[in-house]
Amino acid sequence: MDIEVLGAPRVTENGVPITAPTPESRHVLAALAACPDRVVPVCVLADELSRHTSPEHSRAVLHTAVRRLRERFAEALGAGSVRTPESVLAARPGGYLLDTGGGRCDVREFEREAGAGYRAMGRGDFAQATSRLRRALDLWTGPALDGIDAGTWLRGRTASLDADRLSVLGQWVEAELALGHHRELLLELAGLRGAEGRHHDGTYLAALRRAETRVAALRAALPGPGLTLAGAVRR
Repeated sequence: MDIEVLGAPRVTENGVPITAPTPESRHVLAALAACPDRVVPVCVLADELSRHTSPEHSRAVLHTAVRRLRERFAEALGAGSVRTPESVLAARPGGYLLDTGGGRCDVREFEREAGAGYRAMGRGDFAQATSRLRRALDLWTGPALDGIDAGTWLRGRTASLDADRLSVLGQWVEAELALGHHRELLLELAGLRGAEGRHHDGTYLAALRRAETRVAALRAALPGPGLTLAGAVRR
């Protein structure tokens, strides 16, 4: 199973996209995809579903959503698969989990690339840092779980992911500046801002604009040809 949540959520099993048949099942799939291979408690899922139904009916709606999602997984798995709908969307004591079976997960890729970038920054390898941190940023296609009307728990999860994205952006800008890539960085930031504008993530757009303003100011302060930095300061 492959899972993407750094943008609009997308889950594929056996190469087949899993299309949730109802808003409730889509919400459950998004919540489980936000924490792959980990149990999400029934109480959390039921609370998330209270946005779609009354609290007293949320658990019944959850069970229906799970059944419908398993039907979609059964279609994707086909005959002869060693995986079953019940093992893919698995019931566990107190909750449910999505078993990726070792498949791709964009959050794990993001964390791996970001971690490598941070370590490179720590040892002063700015070229490696820019490469790995940019790879981490390129995994995003919009705000985390874009299009999901998140409840309290999912809002916390998406806020954490979005904060990690902002942190990586800041470190990537610092690494590029350390390499003296002022002009190139301005162009890249403008490109990122143009792409992000389609998704209306105001916080990330504001961070990109602040970065552009800062880099432009730093570039303007650089000494011109034949002028030392000290000379520029004296002028």
